[in-house]
Amino acid sequence: MFKFKVADEVLVTVGRDKGRKGKVEKVFARENKLVVAGVNVYKRHKKVTKNQAAGIYEITRPVDVAKLVLICPKCQKQTRVGFVLEGKVKKRICKKCGGRLAS
Repeated sequence: MFKFKVADEVLVTVGRDKGRKGKVEKVFARENKLVVAGVNVYKRHKKVTKNQAAGIYEITRPVDVAKLVLICPKCQKQTRVGFVLEGKVKKRICKKCGGRLAS
């Protein structure tokens, strides 16, 4: 089970976007990367095509998981993710406050 899920709030700890918060939009579990809204945004110059006008477009590139830390929705602190078995279901918990994270 991957520790990050879509709609989790994360904080960037390293790089040019250090200190920025955002929601996870997409998860690439095999590559250990996430697409976070408003983080790691680059400009891309595009030529005209049948489907698209020419111009300068902003694209969001994936960020490595090692540069991000999860923010607990309950205690609003940076935290690590723990797992607890409830019957046969594995649930994510906050290591600081013990609160449940959205599954």
